[in-house]
Amino acid sequence: MNHSIGVIGLGVMGRNIALNMANKGENVAVYNYTRDLTDQLVEKLDGQTISPYYEIKDFVQSLATPRKIFLMVTAGKAVDSVISSLIPHLETGDIIMDGGNSHYEDTERRYHDLKENGIGYLGIGISGGEVGALNGPSIMPGGDKDVYDQVAPILTKIAAQVNGEPCCTYIGPKGAGHFVKMVHNGIEYADMQLIAEAYTFLREKLQLPVDEIADIFETWNQGELKSYLIEITAEILRKKDDKTGLPLIDVILDKAGQKGTGKWTSIQAIDNGIPTSIITESLFARYISALKEERVVAEKILTGPTMEQSNLDKNEWIDHIRQALYMGKVCAYAQGFTQYKMTSELFEWNLPLKDIALIFRGGCIIRAEFLNVISEAYQEQSDLANLLISPYFAEKIQSYQEGLRKVVIEGIQSGITFPCLSASLTYFDSYRKGISNANLLQAQRDYFGAHTYERRDVEGVFHTNWQ
Repeated sequence: MNHSIGVIGLGVMGRNIALNMANKGENVAVYNYTRDLTDQLVEKLDGQTISPYYEIKDFVQSLATPRKIFLMVTAGKAVDSVISSLIPHLETGDIIMDGGNSHYEDTERRYHDLKENGIGYLGIGISGGEVGALNGPSIMPGGDKDVYDQVAPILTKIAAQVNGEPCCTYIGPKGAGHFVKMVHNGIEYADMQLIAEAYTFLREKLQLPVDEIADIFETWNQGELKSYLIEITAEILRKKDDKTGLPLIDVILDKAGQKGTGKWTSIQAIDNGIPTSIITESLFARYISALKEERVVAEKILTGPTMEQSNLDKNEWIDHIRQALYMGKVCAYAQGFTQYKMTSELFEWNLPLKDIALIFRGGCIIRAEFLNVISEAYQEQSDLANLLISPYFAEKIQSYQEGLRKVVIEGIQSGITFPCLSASLTYFDSYRKGISNANLLQAQRDYFGAHTYERRDVEGVFHTNWQ
């Protein structure tokens, strides 16, 4: 056989990627470390050109040269293990693609190791979940451009399509693809938390029933907040529990999980001096949610403001929270794209920011209407320092900041936790100030540690004997 591509790892994502490739006309070989997942895929085949293999050597030999192998295995040691098992059977010019959520630094290490053996290596970010993997995800390939060009016909074909354009573009060298996916997930964390906070205000402060809140999200999804996450939130709120008849949201334990990419985003930002406070607060919100047992005990000991019957004008405050959510999302995306920009400059990756925004429009979890506006902003000004100062968003948040301020103040006074809405407001207010309070911090640092300081009026570095 001369299969055009092979897929290793047949969990939900790998199985659906293989089916996607076959449905788009590729002749696909598949292999899984354990036989059961391979057999499960074979049972579900409906005429697709997918051939199962149960030995890695047979799998590799079935592929047309140069061989193209797509890995969909768990990030970490499993990727290294699969690569080690492949190397004895590969030849110069063959290509391995890692479509999992590998850390970009691991991808760079593997890239260099395989390049020494004449093997091309691409770290490919994939977003869209199991449905996206089957029907068309957003794809973020990183590695050598000439290696990408060899597999581009397949990747662009299986990607989501928006207005006839594939949601796949060459991202940059080495680990750039997995880096972009990592930060995408950080933005996703923030976006989800902001939506949860908007829901909390509508539910706890305005005391609206769940069905009415679902209607509100559905309405929002028809305007400038239109996005995948807003859409599924409305659907989630409408779902009833088969067992109790209650809204399913009310029987789900309030304990959020995470798989590490949001954490990696914050760590990378902290290590390189990049302000991603909203993304990091969304991560901490998940951490504190995990302290469920402690929170239940604390609730009996610690008290906050009494949540009184709301006398707020419902329609007025629904619009305030809409504005607050939109502005919070803009600030979160601004932080994510700033992380792209600053890291691109640090590593000399030359990330195509306008194209990244475009490939996020389809398939991926953070797809949203205003990604078109983000792409246009970078199209008009490729070196744009921050999305907040692009003309469209600067004008929008000028009028929406009042809604965010009112919601944050009202929520905090009522004892509602707003880690990301309040962080968004703080980020906006910090960024728009030409003079901050950091001069006092520098004076303190110089006082106790002789760390020196600069002056506003003359150039140079100074130290003062404060005592």
